[in-house]
Amino acid sequence: MKKFTRITFIFFVLIAVTYFFLPQYVQKALIHLTPSIDDYKIFNNRTIKADVAEPWGIHKDYNSYNISNEDRAQMEALEPIAYLVIQNGKILYEEYWDGYSETSLSNSFSAAKSVVSLLIGIALDEGHIKSLDQKVMDFIPEYNTPKNSVLSIRDVLTMSSGLNWDESYSSPFSLTTEAYYGSDLPRLITSLVVVEEPGKKFNYLSSNTEVLAMVVQAATGKSISDYASEKIWTKIGSEHDALWNLDSKDGMEKAYCCFNTNARDFARFGQLILNDGSWNSKQIVSEKYIKEATSPAKWLLGEDNKPLSYYGYQYWIINYNGQQLPYMRGILGQYIIPIKDKNAVIVRLGHKRSTEYINHHPSDVYHYLDIAEKILKP
Repeated sequence: MKKFTRITFIFFVLIAVTYFFLPQYVQKALIHLTPSIDDYKIFNNRTIKADVAEPWGIHKDYNSYNISNEDRAQMEALEPIAYLVIQNGKILYEEYWDGYSETSLSNSFSAAKSVVSLLIGIALDEGHIKSLDQKVMDFIPEYNTPKNSVLSIRDVLTMSSGLNWDESYSSPFSLTTEAYYGSDLPRLITSLVVVEEPGKKFNYLSSNTEVLAMVVQAATGKSISDYASEKIWTKIGSEHDALWNLDSKDGMEKAYCCFNTNARDFARFGQLILNDGSWNSKQIVSEKYIKEATSPAKWLLGEDNKPLSYYGYQYWIINYNGQQLPYMRGILGQYIIPIKDKNAVIVRLGHKRSTEYINHHPSDVYHYLDIAEKILKP
């Protein structure tokens, strides 16, 4: 018994010593294990301030539709926290789960990439960026190297940068894990090198969006949270302040993810796309940029070595019933989907998404669209 106790003690001492010498971001990853929609509670945040609220109207048929038992079972298997359908500027259907409500904050994860795209469009409209073909090195001096100097803003917008980033979500030692739990995103991003010719092939890398955020910051002299507040959040009637997770206190936004708000305010991004970039007859983002951002970057090769048909400028594009629908997407099933011909926006938030893919899209996206088709009025 004494020998067993001694061995057990030594074992735990070794674990403790090993843990002590691990990088801090690995320690955090081991503590928290997997990202959560409530991670704004464990990170430093910067506030995206709202201004004059414009609450959504309530449709006369609000929540009159009863989701079938079959649809509900399929929906609830992936642990939703919110499902919202807005049509003609009015809430037609909404439901919340797991103690969340219409005011609860949750993490957008990679749906935030589309927000950064909008900020690039605004910076372009305002002349802070000359063109999308301007080189990244004009804004990030560390990229003025033989390999990185060729990289353009358009390359990173379309996920065709060729940077040597490790988009791994399972390893506690990956660059993606270090970006999420680490404390110095600019150092991580400026250490990257172009290893494949940019502008040729789509390769989804979260680092690309962080590069874009650093471009916006350098171009405007403002944090992306402050720029988003000034140029979008205060202009589209948001009812609540939002939060963007930071890498450290007063640090850099985790721009590739981690925009936190509620379902009703997330829907405003979808409505902005429906409105071709305008809100209350005021152009927030130019219509030209919106059209480009939400159209496939067909000059690139996709993962199947065919012309890219499912991604634009940080927007996914799904073919549904003959419609090309741009949408925002996060890793745990965060979806904001505008449906042009119905003047509608769908928002789904939750803890999980399907692991099955259909034409490069998680299969549950089709299910949420199918349910919305049943709810939406002609």
